[in-house]
Amino acid sequence: MDKKVTIVIVSYNVCQLLDECLASVKKALEGIDGEIYVVDNCSKDHTIEVLQPRYPEVHFVANHENVGFARANNQAIRLSHSEYVLLLNPDTVVYEHTLHGVLDFLDSHPEAGGAGVRMFNREGQPAPESRRAIPTPWVSMLKMLGFTRRYYMSHLSWDEPGRIEVISGAFCMLRRKALEQVGLLDEDFFMYGEDIDLSYRLLKGGWQNWYLPYDIVHYKGESTQKSSFRYVHTFYQAMLIFFRKHYGHLSVVFSLPIKLAIYFRASLALLSMMGDQMRRFVNPNKVKTEKLKDR
Repeated sequence: MDKKVTIVIVSYNVCQLLDECLASVKKALEGIDGEIYVVDNCSKDHTIEVLQPRYPEVHFVANHENVGFARANNQAIRLSHSEYVLLLNPDTVVYEHTLHGVLDFLDSHPEAGGAGVRMFNREGQPAPESRRAIPTPWVSMLKMLGFTRRYYMSHLSWDEPGRIEVISGAFCMLRRKALEQVGLLDEDFFMYGEDIDLSYRLLKGGWQNWYLPYDIVHYKGESTQKSSFRYVHTFYQAMLIFFRKHYGHLSVVFSLPIKLAIYFRASLALLSMMGDQMRRFVNPNKVKTEKLKDR
């Protein structure tokens, strides 16, 4: 018999965070006919060996290499049979009534292809990326210039449901019927950007994307090493893939400035990291002191 919802969590060297996430999901699933898949991308911290005995009801899938976020999610989606699929980051904690509230809303709104929720950061503040717009050339240019109100859809209320354009991949509840129509995650995206691409395809397929005022905590960045060159390359490469896929038809007059802006921001990020590394090398004690002050 098909389940009501399949929860898919992709993990990579986040055993402790995943443990906390699974404990919260298990509690939030009470009263719901659901199942959990954890797809581990060849973690070195013994994630499966540690957690599988603690959560025997969870389906663990062990990859022998890091196949990326999109491909790992697709593995579990293809293995499962449920009315809804929730893509969930391992660095999240799901509140007790969140799954019930989101599923009830989708059941009563058949035009909704997917929904995201109100994400709180570790400081207890609502995360702007809970509601986002499609990064069209114009919206992207505004964001890169520091004008983020349109991109983060800041006109929406935090306390009322609202239609949005992009559902965050940290918590992305999807109607399987919609997925079957528009297709699974695009595996050209190794990590980052796949949620924007899928959200855009849902909209183009005639579905609605929704923000709902149900809560999770998202320890953003804890599941990725953002101080690495690989992160910067992967993040901005995803931006280029999305732009080429959906806006490559535009005249060079429109496309060239966006591409140059992406390369420019990537270069700034790399230079900033190089500066941080140089500071650590020259004066490591000062860097440690600054970090302690920030806590």
